[in-house]
Amino acid sequence: MNTPLHVRFLRTMYRLVVDNFLAIAAVATAAGALQRTSPEAALALARAIRPVHWLLALLLAAAAAKLRRLGRPKDVYLVEYGCFRPKAWFRAPFATCLEHAHLMPYLVDEESVSFAIRLLERSGLGEETCVPEAYHYMPPDRSLKASRDETELVIFSAVDDVFARTTVKPEEIDVLIVNCSIFTPTPVFADMVVNRYNLRADVQNVNLSGMGCSAGLVSVGLAKNLLHVAPPGTNVLIVSTEILSSQYYVGTERAMLLPNCLFRMGAAAMILSNSSERARFKLTRAVRTVTAARDADYRCVFQEEDDKGNTGIRLSKDLATTAGHALKSNIAAFGPLVLPASEQLLVALSFLKRKLLSGRAKVRLYRPDFRTAFEHICIHAGGRGVIDEVQAGLGLSDEDVEASRMTLHRFGNTSSSSVLYELAYIEAKGMMKKGDRVWMISFGAGFDCNSVAWECVKPAANADGPWVDCIHRYPVQLPEIAKDISNS
Repeated sequence: MNTPLHVRFLRTMYRLVVDNFLAIAAVATAAGALQRTSPEAALALARAIRPVHWLLALLLAAAAAKLRRLGRPKDVYLVEYGCFRPKAWFRAPFATCLEHAHLMPYLVDEESVSFAIRLLERSGLGEETCVPEAYHYMPPDRSLKASRDETELVIFSAVDDVFARTTVKPEEIDVLIVNCSIFTPTPVFADMVVNRYNLRADVQNVNLSGMGCSAGLVSVGLAKNLLHVAPPGTNVLIVSTEILSSQYYVGTERAMLLPNCLFRMGAAAMILSNSSERARFKLTRAVRTVTAARDADYRCVFQEEDDKGNTGIRLSKDLATTAGHALKSNIAAFGPLVLPASEQLLVALSFLKRKLLSGRAKVRLYRPDFRTAFEHICIHAGGRGVIDEVQAGLGLSDEDVEASRMTLHRFGNTSSSSVLYELAYIEAKGMMKKGDRVWMISFGAGFDCNSVAWECVKPAANADGPWVDCIHRYPVQLPEIAKDISNS
């Protein structure tokens, strides 16, 4: 329902006044002072101040500004990012999934097959999502070699893409962070990248595992802390992926069949720096919330064996609800850092009203409008249920979550790299403008919720990316379905 014009006008005026209160007060004070002082008196006062005093005041102001800059952490920038774009022969349309499921009757029973197909049909995934070559064999190839082959394909493709999009060279990388949740071979992925790109012997490298789909933004937070104290011009390469080949679950536990249906191959790489010279985005905030102290949250995404000894990832049926609770805790810390004063005032007033009327009336807390702080929102494409939960919790429109839904439809759940595919969607659509603010939200095992805020410094000159061959077909209309088993 459309908001009446007079309500929109009042809302706009309220935000204008509250968000700019200090500036309005300063102008009013200056105007009042000028009214009480004649122009002749003000001119005489200015002439009475000697030029050397003006110069001294300017030097002191410049020195104070310099000390302030030296005392605060260095700014962090996203120089460029790149994504793996799978070839068409990796596609896993529904018909192929159904056929393959029936070719493994000794591993998966008919009831489990039916459940998986129903879930797939309602998941929000399209017909073009891709799985690694190992999944195209019957039975799937879960060998170490298959996993290494997938690793080299997706990681090297993403890193090649990010280097092709920027003037930063491999020898300029000072820090390397690679994250993959489950598959962790020896040598680790970070060493694999160092070897492939012949990075310097003094490169600092970190390999993160076990953090699930939130690891990409966890890596951004780690890079931010390093760049705050690093010498100017330091460059960090972050690679985010999830390797599927060795993780195919061959049992019949429904909660452990979910990853087979939802996860798809993908990877993304980004270069961060504390120099603005070649920057495209500026990192403004990064907030991480960990709820692992709660047993239910800790076991929400859990790797274990079923009663027949088959290893897999068990996803709780309450995953979407858990994500919603974690997001609320995250917003409690993130909101005050990014919301304008007008929204924070409304939140504070609703808290005060609830306290004053405690026991006499049920007062609903005001839900802040994050669209006043961000032009674009990238919600981790973990599943249709997760996106639904966040959309409802934040009061977002379908347009606000378009990038998340379309990424899930085209690429599936690519784990920690999904938010970069969503950013690529926004840019491929030509929706990103200089000064636009982006909010990335991710969830992961633990349970973790991460929020990262960016400000666009320079829109992409070449925004083809992973959407180059299909962006003209999006957005697509998704069918309305029941949500009973889509909470993944």
